Amino acid sequence: MFESRPDRDAEVALVGRSNVGKSTLMRELTGHTFDTGQRPGVTRSPNHYDWASEDFVITDLPGFGFMEGVPEDVREQTKTDIVRYIEENAEKILVGVLVVDGKAAIDIIDRHSGPDEVPYDVEMFHFLRDVGIPTVVAVNKMDKVDDRDERLNELCERLGLPTPWQQWRNTVAPITAKRGSIEPMNEAIRHHLHEQGRDDLFQFF
Repeated sequence: MFESRPDRDAEVALVGRSNVGKSTLMRELTGHTFDTGQRPGVTRSPNHYDWASEDFVITDLPGFGFMEGVPEDVREQTKTDIVRYIEENAEKILVGVLVVDGKAAIDIIDRHSGPDEVPYDVEMFHFLRDVGIPTVVAVNKMDKVDDRDERLNELCERLGLPTPWQQWRNTVAPITAKRGSIEPMNEAIRHHLHEQGRDDLFQFF
């Protein structure tokens, strides 16, 4: 189980598969570089970034899903730990940000949509909402996507959100973290913070 969460009452948590760009996004948000491995799946415990004077933390949870060279039992344990962390801290998590790879997400979801399985990304999206956490899907690496609107509509369909995607701007945010192009996500996060009376946290987004 993950230990060492800073004692903070407000949190924004990033969650997503390995290699979708969560660490890059974390760096954009905090201005701080975190130790990440050269291989996916190296981040095994959360990276927390807290501002000493603020009762607030941004957390980058470990990546879930398939990781080359990582045994299945370790992958499953990581996923279990992420779910448990979110459940235990749901009251404090003001916004959950599910980060997906805009270029690969649809293929990955479809590849794992068998009769007996729900793809991790879809499962995580509904899980966050089921435990009462306002959720933003940060669709990263959009600079590599040609048919932008079509791709975002397809993603909405997979997540059970009626298209067109534009009506979900508080939920679906196309970004390119590597280029610092994250304003749609920040806007969506600010919307949810405002709904919870936390405009004081706008300074971080």
